[in-house]
Amino acid sequence: MERHFTTSVYIIFEKKVLLLFHPKLKKWLPPGGHIEKNESPVDAARREVLEETGLEITFIKQENIWVDRWNAKSFERPYMCMVEEIPMHKNVPAHQHLDFIYLAEPYGSPSPVSDDPIRYFTLDEVEKLEGDAEIFIETQETIRNLLSDEVARV
Repeated sequence: MERHFTTSVYIIFEKKVLLLFHPKLKKWLPPGGHIEKNESPVDAARREVLEETGLEITFIKQENIWVDRWNAKSFERPYMCMVEEIPMHKNVPAHQHLDFIYLAEPYGSPSPVSDDPIRYFTLDEVEKLEGDAEIFIETQETIRNLLSDEVARV
């Protein structure tokens, strides 16, 4: 099966998460998309967020150690990684997305500047979305983990 490298970014601001409504899937998702040839996952994450929301971001680092030498440099580590099964759509065969999923905060203005349906959700609002009809259950689960009082990061 063909695999595509992708990236997604959960943008957290004041205990809310930024989601956009995906027109093809008809679901609320974090910004993200395909990693282009010779692009790092981090660069793709920044680019996709800027393209889809107009926001610049700062990654929330979760590093065990940070290296910054002439011959080796650390880059931001994903919060998690997932293999996502993508069903056949029109002439595009079924494939997999290998998704590098990051956490970030808005840099500068927290308000998105996109014309697309996009907004910040509280945990209660995410919980009220109908799982697998309006939002993927794994997206709900991730947001629940990010925004719950026990593990709130921002």
